Amino acid sequence: MAKTKRGRPGQGGGIVAKPAGIGSTQIVGKVRWAFQAQKAGHAGTLDPDATGVLAVALGEATKTVPYVTDSLKCYRFRVTFGAATTTDDASGEVIERAVERPDDAAIALALRAFRGQIEQVPPQVSAVKVEGERAYDLAREGVEMDLAPRPLWVERLEVLGRPDADHLDLEMVCGKGGYVRAIARDLGRALGRLGHVAWLRREWTGPFEAEAAVSLDEIEALARSEAIDRLLHPLELGLCDLPQVMATAEGAARLRNGNPGMVIASGLDWGSEAWASWQGKAVAVGRYQAGELHPTRVFNL
Repeated sequence: MAKTKRGRPGQGGGIVAKPAGIGSTQIVGKVRWAFQAQKAGHAGTLDPDATGVLAVALGEATKTVPYVTDSLKCYRFRVTFGAATTTDDASGEVIERAVERPDDAAIALALRAFRGQIEQVPPQVSAVKVEGERAYDLAREGVEMDLAPRPLWVERLEVLGRPDADHLDLEMVCGKGGYVRAIARDLGRALGRLGHVAWLRREWTGPFEAEAAVSLDEIEALARSEAIDRLLHPLELGLCDLPQVMATAEGAARLRNGNPGMVIASGLDWGSEAWASWQGKAVAVGRYQAGELHPTRVFNL
């Protein structure tokens, strides 16, 4: 006999205003408990000391997580000049200091190298896997790692302000896999003045914005009640970066069974990834071919 899943099926996305001092995985656990959800996930880890938007998916919406994770993200953060730390943020131990501070002209010039397609070495304390283990676990054991650089697309990196000579406030819009701490570290070194992140806030992830986020207190106040469902956003919001096609009635039935189904599309290239809807609900994500969608993910709504 098949094992029955415990909890409510649930479906939809939540936008949590993550506070400092708690990890992303802990947030997901609290949200899953509050909604009594069978499954939950998030679209992009935030460091424990970071704040801001954490997009959490429940139930069938967890199938949209890869698309949200691939979306652009916006961060606001402060760089502290004059010190390098073990973690590249204020929580680490200072390992090197610099006396001088960069001027505004030098900063403007240095920032040019951090826009567009760049290569970035993850921080020693990061979730990158090294021979099957997380880098942050190895770092805590005192292991120094030679981490390989990774590509990162930086759409925008702009100065928001300069509170004083020691600090610089920046806003960055980037693609998947970006480490803000590495930007602060590398900018400091490029200027010959060292640097680390003082604070970090994520403003948005794809369609999930800070203005619509709810606090853990709000979630806990409605925990394990039917009223909590009003905090969820439609599953379809997580698919908004993909083109939408309309399934026919017969096509929707076939797609739900994992088979290619007829859809109505306009201007979509052969092989393009898209999502199909029927009566306003997501049916499947797949590849478009000659009037049909060939499903790669099916939503059981």
